[in-house]
Amino acid sequence: MKPTFKAQPMQVQVPATSANLGPGFDCLGLALSMFDRYIAQVQDEPGVDVDVTGEGADDVARNEKNLVIKAMYKGFEFLGGKPRGIALRQLNVIPHGRGLGSSASAIVGGLSLARALVLGGNERMSDEAMLVLANEMEGHPDNVATAIYGGANIAWQDMQRGAMVAQSVHIEVDARIGALAFIPATSVATSKARKMLPESIAHRDAVRNSSNAALLVHALAQRPDLLHTATQDFLHQSYRKEAMPQSFALLTKLRNAGVAAFISGAGPTVLVLHTGGPSEAEELRRAAGDKFTATELGISRSGASVVSA
Repeated sequence: MKPTFKAQPMQVQVPATSANLGPGFDCLGLALSMFDRYIAQVQDEPGVDVDVTGEGADDVARNEKNLVIKAMYKGFEFLGGKPRGIALRQLNVIPHGRGLGSSASAIVGGLSLARALVLGGNERMSDEAMLVLANEMEGHPDNVATAIYGGANIAWQDMQRGAMVAQSVHIEVDARIGALAFIPATSVATSKARKMLPESIAHRDAVRNSSNAALLVHALAQRPDLLHTATQDFLHQSYRKEAMPQSFALLTKLRNAGVAAFISGAGPTVLVLHTGGPSEAEELRRAAGDKFTATELGISRSGASVVSA
């Protein structure tokens, strides 16, 4: 059935996300209180009209290659058909290439806009269906699941009817936990970071990593005092050291001081989870020096959402 498009513009906001959280490679994610906003309207004129402001604006496509537009088209096709034209206004706050889920935000933002612009879109595209579509574009479900659902999520893929299907389970994060992101000026491409990973690791490292990943789920939900142990990784971070030496120097310094720090996603941002107040956050900022922008963040309890345009 062909969709009926709404005439009025719709706006969505999508949180930044941190994937892996140390040992949870490609399966754990956490939503952070930093949001990109996207506003779109269906137009009679064919083609796309794209305007981008904010972080990385000069590097974002203003045509049909724009990632938000690509995701909107994928969403519209799922919903039954594309409109003739789209006007998109994109306000980027999430830094690009820093391991904070900017591409997941764009993908989930575009799918959310498509759903919001179709009459009855929420009934025709469930969050579960959105996750499958988003994963097809992103290639791994941790960031996109978290961008959709907020909070913390365990994400995985199952083979169903000959295809890999993304699924996730939501974790309510202990209200005492806050986050501090140390964001460097330099970026690292996710594709480059993935190429640095080995084909195999020692069995003892695999055991330690799976133990910590399991513990991390409990630490996030109920026992933040266990976060330092639970965020220690043996699977991927050390193999990426050469691509982000300053981040690893900070990571080592913080972890040696008992701080629950890890590389956010593919890096090079270092994320800290803590339960301290402003004085502890200030102390952590001083420890990082002037090579990073320290940004205090809360945990976003909600994922992508429609806001008033």
